[in-house]
Amino acid sequence: MPKALVCYFSRSGHTEIMAEAISEALSRGGLPADLRPVASVGPDDLLAYDCLVFGSPTYYGTMAWPVKKLLDESVKHHGKLKGKVGGAFTSSGNLAGGNETTVLDILNALLIHGMIVQGDPAGDHYGPVSVGKPDARSLKSCENYARKLAALTQRLFPEG
Repeated sequence: MPKALVCYFSRSGHTEIMAEAISEALSRGGLPADLRPVASVGPDDLLAYDCLVFGSPTYYGTMAWPVKKLLDESVKHHGKLKGKVGGAFTSSGNLAGGNETTVLDILNALLIHGMIVQGDPAGDHYGPVSVGKPDARSLKSCENYARKLAALTQRLFPEG
């Protein structure tokens, strides 16, 4: 059975709220998900999952150092994450605070690994974002995103 990892860093708790919403929605969508703070995840752990979703607050227009560190260390598995489903989400302190650049920086690393990412033509195009504490809109975006990631992962990694 395919499974997902929702890996996040959160200092204020805002990114953690989003991570919880995504993890719960993945599981409700039939894709069991482990929810883990980045400090408890090493590069070898990434190999055990079919879907990897990373969350970070936006710091200076990019991801927080603990998330960047894990992604940098994952280079030891370059090519081994190819074909897995990937996703990203973020929270920031203000509108135009770098949300999209943060999500895109995470997605860039996943694409270099050869992972498959799911965009959204109707919502947060690159991945869910929140300004401050997640509101109803951003939590709905997390749920919709997770539902799409679960469906994609299940299509690519059917039970069997």
